[in-house]
Amino acid sequence: MKRLITLSIIMSSAFGAYAQDVEGRVTLDEVTVKAAKVVNKADGMIIYPTDAQKRYSNNGYSILEKLSLANLRIDNINHTITAIDNRGEVQLRVDGVVVGKVEMLALDPKDIAKIDYINNPGVRYGDDIAYVINIITRRSESGYTIGTDLTSALTTLQGDGMVYGKWSRGKSEWALSYGMSGYKTKGVKSRQTAEYTLADGSVHIIDRNDVESLRKSIAHEAKLTYNWADSTATVFQTSLSGAFNNAPDNCDVKDITDGTRQYRATSRNADKSCSPVLDIYFFRQFTPRQSIAANAVGTYIYTQTNSFYDEGSPYKYNVDGRTASLLAEVIYENRLKPFTLSMGVNYNYKYIKNSYQGDASSLTNTDNNRLYGFAEIKGTLRQLRYSLGVGASYIHYTQNGHRYNFGTFHPKASLTYNIGNNVQLSYTCQMQDKVSRIAMTSDAMIRTNSMEWTVGNPDLKPSHDMEHRLQVSYNNNRLQTFFDGYFKQCFKPNMAHYERTGDNHFVYTQTNQKEIDALNVMAYAGYWLLPEKLQIAANGGLFRCFNFGNDYTHCYTSWFYACSITAYLGNFTLQGYVDNGNRFLEGESKGYNGAYSVVKASYTWRDCQLSLSWANPLDNNYKAYENELLNRNLYKHTIGYSRGNGNQVALSISWRLSRGGRHKAAERRIRMSDTDNGIMK
Repeated sequence: MKRLITLSIIMSSAFGAYAQDVEGRVTLDEVTVKAAKVVNKADGMIIYPTDAQKRYSNNGYSILEKLSLANLRIDNINHTITAIDNRGEVQLRVDGVVVGKVEMLALDPKDIAKIDYINNPGVRYGDDIAYVINIITRRSESGYTIGTDLTSALTTLQGDGMVYGKWSRGKSEWALSYGMSGYKTKGVKSRQTAEYTLADGSVHIIDRNDVESLRKSIAHEAKLTYNWADSTATVFQTSLSGAFNNAPDNCDVKDITDGTRQYRATSRNADKSCSPVLDIYFFRQFTPRQSIAANAVGTYIYTQTNSFYDEGSPYKYNVDGRTASLLAEVIYENRLKPFTLSMGVNYNYKYIKNSYQGDASSLTNTDNNRLYGFAEIKGTLRQLRYSLGVGASYIHYTQNGHRYNFGTFHPKASLTYNIGNNVQLSYTCQMQDKVSRIAMTSDAMIRTNSMEWTVGNPDLKPSHDMEHRLQVSYNNNRLQTFFDGYFKQCFKPNMAHYERTGDNHFVYTQTNQKEIDALNVMAYAGYWLLPEKLQIAANGGLFRCFNFGNDYTHCYTSWFYACSITAYLGNFTLQGYVDNGNRFLEGESKGYNGAYSVVKASYTWRDCQLSLSWANPLDNNYKAYENELLNRNLYKHTIGYSRGNGNQVALSISWRLSRGGRHKAAERRIRMSDTDNGIMK
């Protein structure tokens, strides 16, 4: 109710302010509605942001926030984008390049030509990717861009900032950026009740409630990029980047009620990592119809972690981790008369050496090779657009004597039919493999608390996923709307498995089990109440999941919604957003990620923009998450609170100075990255 009241206030304010601004000067009969801003395609849509949206945005997150994309929560305070339908991760790209926070903050919205929003990405975009946002820009012909973007929470110790610069001359462009972020908070606490059914049939109950907590972290990231482009015929780019992350002392003090015993337990965790990355990319347009693109990325990750917890008895271990990976891809494209042919090959190699020492003793040596080849044709037959593709992958995996070879077949078909000028119907079907999470394939064994352990399973195999999507959409100059049905079947997936030992230890691992099915039905509508001035958007639906384990079946239905409003009032921009969070059931764990609401006011003056945000207003004890474990021998209920994320007020200041002309847009076709260190926690 608080979030709905907050959104009503911002809507009323926006309507009132705009009415005063235009009264007596503009009527609806005088409004000139421009061409459609959204063009549907088989795997998503192409979005052309309006001049107002670009003019009053200060970075990549800011303009995506104004687009009100369905199923995505875009947090321009913490600079994150997450999928609220629990289908997977969101991948961000600029001109085809996978980017992170630094590149998104340095992005000048005025340079954007279009945005390719893919809600049905193929396997070549990576594992567990549900949405891809590719922002296509226009490059400077000559000149420079320098700027900074700073965000600081005024109600808690949290902030990040960065400086960046780009220099262009002729066919060459240099870019340099540096960013730093960090936080320190004592307001993150949880409470948990666990019920253990022992071997003799009795139930043992343990309550764990935080009384003190400390979270602090600091991160640095720097990147140097050189780009050489001969118009759009030839592109060569190389970049060297480095990231350093340090969480020196995260601790919790808990009140433990263990049967009739009461005592306090302390947990301490520290993490430190650094990762250099070298990226080389090449694109060549041989003829107006034929082109080839190649990309190679080398990554090294060094990680040190330390963990201590004294519930029941002291338990301490540390991990010294080293990961090296090589990712390479080549794609050939030929635009033939009846259709466009694309062919490619992708190779990933990953080596992991993680040494667990102390009370958890293990040395994990892993080699993972994956080779994937694919071919696809895209064409048009009158009102029908089609895409037919086929791929095949081969995985070779070894770890400490465990090994497997795994081959899969990946067909994909997409059909899109235009019903009139504004309505279209599309259907997509594809099959792909889902590779096991690297950390869970370790043979390490970690104690979680006095009763529970986590054990890796080196014999985990990839699973087969079959996806179906049916969508009906209608777009005109002021209204964008669609109805979407999505169904996914996961055959032999990695699912939670709990075992109770004879001495009443409860062990969690993952095994390949029967099947997981997921059904997602939702509707979306975005409407310009006043073109270029006032926009509203809303989406909602249901999520139904089916978990068929070897010895359990769990099903769950949840409802979700999100709505937003944006008003452009001269140099001022007012925004309001609210959603009810994310609810899901996977394996034997039922979860809830907290709801989110924000009101925001921005003022743009020349090259500067000031923004003031109020996130989760009127909520002093924000519920960040809630989990239930539904195992027959182990029931756990956990609720986590974050005072720092409730009633959070944040101030953002950005400044950008650009000089120079513009090239036409040139899209980079492929890009890969690796951030998984393979450490079990």
